[in-house]
Amino acid sequence: MVLRRSLAFAGVAALVPLVASAASAQAASGSLTVTTLGRHGGKVSTTVTVVAVPSGQTYSVKSGKRISLPSGRYLAMTDIWEHGTDGLGTDTIGAQVVQVSGSKSVTLDARKGKLVKVSLDTPADVTDPPRINAQVCAATVGTMPSAFSAGGWNNEGALYAIPNSSKLLQFGYLAQWSGDDSYVAVKNTTGIPTAPGGSFKRSKLATMRFSVRAGTQLAQQNDTALQAVPKADDCTTDLTAAVRDDSAPYSATVHVTPGTWQPRDDVIADNGDDVGGGFPKVRTLTAGQSFTQSFGRAAWSPLHYLPLLGQKSVTFLPDALIGDPDVGGVWADPTKETVVLTKGSTTVKKKTLTDWGSGDAEFTAGIRSAGWYRLTVDAHRYRPGITFPAGMLSPRTTLDWHFKVADPDRAMVAPVFLTRFLPTGLNSHNQAAPNSTTTVDVSAGRGSQGPDTKLTKVTAKSVRVWSSPDGGKTWKAATVRHSGSTWQASVPNPASGAVALRSEVTDSAGNTSVETVYRAYAIG
Repeated sequence: MVLRRSLAFAGVAALVPLVASAASAQAASGSLTVTTLGRHGGKVSTTVTVVAVPSGQTYSVKSGKRISLPSGRYLAMTDIWEHGTDGLGTDTIGAQVVQVSGSKSVTLDARKGKLVKVSLDTPADVTDPPRINAQVCAATVGTMPSAFSAGGWNNEGALYAIPNSSKLLQFGYLAQWSGDDSYVAVKNTTGIPTAPGGSFKRSKLATMRFSVRAGTQLAQQNDTALQAVPKADDCTTDLTAAVRDDSAPYSATVHVTPGTWQPRDDVIADNGDDVGGGFPKVRTLTAGQSFTQSFGRAAWSPLHYLPLLGQKSVTFLPDALIGDPDVGGVWADPTKETVVLTKGSTTVKKKTLTDWGSGDAEFTAGIRSAGWYRLTVDAHRYRPGITFPAGMLSPRTTLDWHFKVADPDRAMVAPVFLTRFLPTGLNSHNQAAPNSTTTVDVSAGRGSQGPDTKLTKVTAKSVRVWSSPDGGKTWKAATVRHSGSTWQASVPNPASGAVALRSEVTDSAGNTSVETVYRAYAIG
């Protein structure tokens, strides 16, 4: 397998590419030609990234081609990749600081590259050399933000870096050893060291465990990964370690150097489309610490949005209605939903919406007077072009909010809740044993809906839970025990099929929030 990818990109702040403006080109009073030589001395064609100091203005040019530039100081960076007789080839990453005035020519010579060497006291099941993903970056200088420049990845023994002590440069890498577990080390330096690399000990690593369950996602293929996210951006930012690309369910363990890491999951459909997943909370891990990141646990439900009141209207954003609570935030699968606002027996407004292919779906209905209103939402997962897995869990969720509006002009979040169901004791396919009892942890939450709308304090007075073994045809009340800020429901399971869950949260003012998740978990 050829484990190598050439990178050549640039960015500023949030890594947004910069393009040389026409005005800059017209103001050019100098030029630069960068020649790149391979490890045997011959010319090699590469793409060179040129970054102006200190503005961060970025240009891209083919090696050997002259580019017109305003006079000034620049960083010229590239990855010199060469095919090898063994089929793997080599990467040599290099950069130079160049003062452009008139016609300037420089050479990046791969023969000056030093082998990037990394070591780890790996266990016996690790037999192959580590894969190293490395890059050279423009360091933060004055007003110039850190900018990615160029890099590549390869196996140890085939990746080189040309030393350069300039403080205008950074060099970062991620090394990954693979066996029964994966072992990942990241390191960033100012300048490119004369002996690039480093030595690491397993005893000094932290551990991230991935638990990927089956049944809830839009497809079974899950591509999990772990990204470096240092607290201050440097040349390791977003370097990524592949964890596992496989059919759920599965588990995987990655041992990493201490620091801040972003776990991620990409769900891949049979047609190759990325149809789900997301980015859970970033985790800061210390040496010896262990954390488990779950994806696909039952049950999926609405994640974030509540009705907004004010200016004689009720507004609701029908987004993130069926999502993974372990991913959180507003990452959720697309849905099609029918939203209805009523007052007593009068329908104020009814509308069918979808957030598939658009971020503009919104329900808004005018209200003229104070009183009790009911907002209902019936959401189904909706993703044209793919076939959902047979027996997929959490395909539908409903919300039924009944709340009092005291002043139609007052801007506030409606005094209602979203429920989180977490069935415990399920297997990796999100199944409970037939004829058993499942304990379901239930929480009632209200999250901030933005800085412009007041989130008043509302306390849940009571929580009731029901379960259905027949898709909602019949419902049975569960025994609920209150413990701290959560409730626990004891749900009796049928002999086969799936279980739907329903909750009702009531506050002291009589506002109620009813939430239902169909096929919340399976029996098997």
